[in-house]
Amino acid sequence: MTTKRDTQFGKDLVESLGEVAAHLRGDLDLPTYEVVPEKVDVAALRKRMKMTQAQFAKMFGFSPRALQDWEQGRRQPERSARVLLTVIDRDPKAVLKALHEAA
Repeated sequence: MTTKRDTQFGKDLVESLGEVAAHLRGDLDLPTYEVVPEKVDVAALRKRMKMTQAQFAKMFGFSPRALQDWEQGRRQPERSARVLLTVIDRDPKAVLKALHEAA
């Protein structure tokens, strides 16, 4: 039903809801995205920032031992650590600002 009051936003919303319904019925596969990477090259990230393990660990609140284990492949960072490492990689100043303001 189209009226003079229909907006592009309303039309887009109705179309999107139709896609959601089709997806729920199994008629449409929607793309999905993995936000958190499975692996993070912690050593490469740290080296790009020109920091020692001790500096990096202290600056971002990681255990120096955990950082060593990640870099030497003995352990992989937990999901929450991978999230933080991803943010550090993309915008370290934002992380430092958040940590500084929290202190």
